[in-house]
Amino acid sequence: MATEQRPPAARRRATLIGGLAVLMWATLALLTAQTGQVLPFLLIALAFGLAFIIAFGRWLAGGQGVLRHLNYPPRVWLVGVGGLFGYHFFYFLALKNAPPVEASLIAYLWPLLIVVFSALLPGERLRWWHLAGVLMGLAGTLVLVGRGGFVFQGRYALGYGAALVAALIWSSYSLLSRRFAHVSSEAVGGFCGITAVLAAFCHLALEPPLWPQGAEWLAVLGLGLGPVGASFFLWDHGVKHGDIHVLGAASYLAPLLSTLLLVIAGLAPATWQVAAACLLITGGAVLAARSLLFSKGNSH
Repeated sequence: MATEQRPPAARRRATLIGGLAVLMWATLALLTAQTGQVLPFLLIALAFGLAFIIAFGRWLAGGQGVLRHLNYPPRVWLVGVGGLFGYHFFYFLALKNAPPVEASLIAYLWPLLIVVFSALLPGERLRWWHLAGVLMGLAGTLVLVGRGGFVFQGRYALGYGAALVAALIWSSYSLLSRRFAHVSSEAVGGFCGITAVLAAFCHLALEPPLWPQGAEWLAVLGLGLGPVGASFFLWDHGVKHGDIHVLGAASYLAPLLSTLLLVIAGLAPATWQVAAACLLITGGAVLAARSLLFSKGNSH
């Protein structure tokens, strides 16, 4: 299906909505740190399960029937569940089989891949400022994540490969979602439900049961309401109807803002690398958004 053409004002609004997902993802590290020893797949199962329950409640309250929000072609389910569950599966596989710094950096190639491969979408044109902006964001993330240096070693090849697969999955999911612009973002509720079930199976097969205790449940609730819940509905709307180049470049704000939150919370030091990353990533996002910010016409 061809990419939907929207008025510039609607396109800007959709881009801002997608940008809210990036802001939510910035809270992921801080909230995850508050969940204690809860292991990744159980955490994903709980957070996505909560997101599904909330979506299910919305469907019931809307009075339009639950099946209406689940009646989509198999290819829509494949893209949605493959994106949400596939990304998290391979990301955590990468973290288990490679140092987290290198694995995270490779996984965070997905914004660059979104911008580069968006040129293949109908009606999209990749301009020099889009590419320059996202490369500035990648450089800022390199400075930010690599404060302790990088040591790529052959024995971690499985982890590096899994991180690259994660990046390819999320960028592909974001781009393919744009081809299903006619599908309501309410469909993400169903994707979250299946993802929660698959993550629960992975937890039972791969992890010992370490359930949240006390206040850790509040962090799980925060994850399900924000960075591992509502954010995916917002991102879906943004990549379907907004400026995907700007969203790709702006996505590098997530690790930056995440680090700043950790600094504010006293869980990470304030360093010159953080300041340099701030300039690079923010500057890159503004450059990539040049048309959206400064043109009254369509950003194509």
